[in-house]
Amino acid sequence: MERFKPEYLQTEDSITVFWEKPFDAQKGDVYKIYVNGKQYGETEKTDINIEELDSDTEYTVIIKCYRNGTELDSYEERISTLAKRVRIDVTKEPYNAAGDGTTLNTKALQMAIDDCQKGETVYIPKGVYLTGGLKLHSDMELFIDEGAVLLGSENPEDYLPKIHSRFEGYEMECYQSLLNLGDLDHDDGYNCINVVIRGKGKISGGGKTLARAIIESERKRLETEIAALGDKIKEYENNDTIPGRARGRLVNISNCQNVRITGLHLEKGPAWNVHMIYSDSIVMDNCSMYSRDIWNGDGWDPDSSTNCTLFACVFDTGDDSVAIKSGKNPEGNIINRPTEHIRIFDCDVKFGHGMAIGSEMSGGVRDVKIWDCDLLYSAFGVQIKGTPKRGGYVQEIHVRDVVAPRILFLSVPYNDDGIGAAEPPKFGNCSFKNIVLTSMNLQEMEDVLVPCNPIEFRGFEGEDYYIDNVSLENIHIKQPIVEDLNYAKSWYDDGTTDGFGAVIFKRCKNINISNISVE
Repeated sequence: MERFKPEYLQTEDSITVFWEKPFDAQKGDVYKIYVNGKQYGETEKTDINIEELDSDTEYTVIIKCYRNGTELDSYEERISTLAKRVRIDVTKEPYNAAGDGTTLNTKALQMAIDDCQKGETVYIPKGVYLTGGLKLHSDMELFIDEGAVLLGSENPEDYLPKIHSRFEGYEMECYQSLLNLGDLDHDDGYNCINVVIRGKGKISGGGKTLARAIIESERKRLETEIAALGDKIKEYENNDTIPGRARGRLVNISNCQNVRITGLHLEKGPAWNVHMIYSDSIVMDNCSMYSRDIWNGDGWDPDSSTNCTLFACVFDTGDDSVAIKSGKNPEGNIINRPTEHIRIFDCDVKFGHGMAIGSEMSGGVRDVKIWDCDLLYSAFGVQIKGTPKRGGYVQEIHVRDVVAPRILFLSVPYNDDGIGAAEPPKFGNCSFKNIVLTSMNLQEMEDVLVPCNPIEFRGFEGEDYYIDNVSLENIHIKQPIVEDLNYAKSWYDDGTTDGFGAVIFKRCKNINISNISVE
């Protein structure tokens, strides 16, 4: 019986191999990788990057799985690297981009991008290249070399004209992102395909300065509209929510298919960093991300998108490291495009909220698998959330072999504007297996770990909307010494406040528990 079937991603000098963790995998299983008959390496993870290869060359790649020295399975594939691409050096004629960190290069870089044909690469060499919003197109590669920085301007005018986008579940006109792929249309198919963004350099946005400038500009523009809300403004997260929704992202991917981001450091988007909307087959791997201290500084956000894969990445974020979304009531219910078939593995959260599903999930979320991730230093660990007004569903979420402070599966009271759906969300048919819960979560303002409840499940009112059919298997809970219980209190939609140390199930049914241990 075939236990795993690898997938391959090629560049002109590398082959990246990854595969879904076998259902019967055990701790200590080892994968040995052979290239042309010689062992390249071994790993207990489910991915490996084979580098320093020749271009346009066929290689025989064999992966063998071993348990206690016994071979369980193997997989062999003959696969070729890509042909060497023609480089368009942005510093050469006729582009003459300046990597001095002060010259605005938007026109020069966009000209190089527009000129890039299939089989060519826009090449950004060492230097700091200041730019406004750039629009990529199908069948191209953007290569940011080691020591190169694509630096986003802090001036909102450099991201005009606005584009049609989606933020916090609403389609609207937003400022351009630093990199823009595709044109948003929820009724259309994919209008931008086969794009690679790679290298060993950096994509750095305008960050907090750009975000604040956009918010203040939008606040003035929307002054009458905001004033007309009256007391309904309390349904919003804070006073910056409405004007803040016009911010662009670091990388905006709309109606795209087959996009890969690999090898880069990404940082300081004015809001979410990598956001894919109505897209398919988006892969980000072997990247690092930084957005600490940025409001809504999510890392990687699949939104009404399918077949998105994230692996071998490190997150240090000012909000959710990963946030899986599918629109917000009522618009998300009407458009009704779910997010499905998401795979997240071999990722490390150094700072941030962790892995989240919701709270915008009105179009539904189904078939998400997370494994081999370290979420130790996060605020929420694994969090599945929605408000009673959302509608939609979250189903078939499977998390295994993860270290986290806690598991949260609940109704939340914030970000609750918009006309409610006819019925609450339906949450269920999920599993959590081989999880270590530390009961210590990140207190972001003080950058310390403090006590928390390790498991909290809180469904919606009405038995038909209870959290239903969830299994917890092999869950190990660590209980630290508590000196200050005030750190451990949390407020929820039902007004309750619980102290540290509890395993909480409210408005749940068919919760199957097997082998929970407490240290």
